[in-house]
Amino acid sequence: MNEQGSGVPSAGQPGDAPADTPAWASRKLLRAARVGTLASSLAGQPFASLVTPACAPDLGVLLLLSSLSEHTRHLRAEPRCSVLVVGAAVGANPQTAPRATITGLAEVIDDAELKARYLAVHPYASLYAEFGDFALWRVRPMGGLFVGGFARAARLRLADLTPEPGAVTAIAAAAEGIMAHCNDDHSDAMARIAGGCGAWRMVAVDVDGCDLADGGCDLANGERVVRVHWSAPVGDADGVRRELVRLARAGRAG
Repeated sequence: MNEQGSGVPSAGQPGDAPADTPAWASRKLLRAARVGTLASSLAGQPFASLVTPACAPDLGVLLLLSSLSEHTRHLRAEPRCSVLVVGAAVGANPQTAPRATITGLAEVIDDAELKARYLAVHPYASLYAEFGDFALWRVRPMGGLFVGGFARAARLRLADLTPEPGAVTAIAAAAEGIMAHCNDDHSDAMARIAGGCGAWRMVAVDVDGCDLADGGCDLANGERVVRVHWSAPVGDADGVRRELVRLARAGRAG
């Protein structure tokens, strides 16, 4: 089981291939990130803090934040912010790591489905998610920057970060059925795709990939969740099926 840098777990995924466009590489980094840096500001003073992001189906960045936190107080006064996620470095030099910075507007959102999606990839957060001082926030991307290592920087437009709306809707409508079918009838395939021991199940699916979770291999460390990327964005449930068949036949994600 490979780890794509701190906070970017994936099921046997290689690093971003040279053929990846900056937009696709950024989307994969964002979808897989389990830790990132939030940059907020107050009265002109920048402030950076560690956060644990997840992604909405439309690639909005989800954060579960406490009202007691300094960065939450900043976002309430100034919603403009950015989120940085980082992949794995090539060798010892951290500057070779791919990273994406997303700029956007933060807002509190009361959405049970998005909260469930957040908890699907951060299951430990269920211990405090219902506390009165915690709320789900969404950062609506406005643009950003991808750096793929030395001399590999590219500006990201909103269009680069916006999945095709029809595809997002189609897969969101089919997601419950896709996950039930995979988990009830193809648990062996889920384990092959995850590339590890345990009772793996699909906990989220979207146009760019899916998330697999396992709580049976090392319960002392809690449930593991890994990101599986499609070979390219898909447009409907049939596209998801084709990608899963490809991955299962390959024996592990990649």
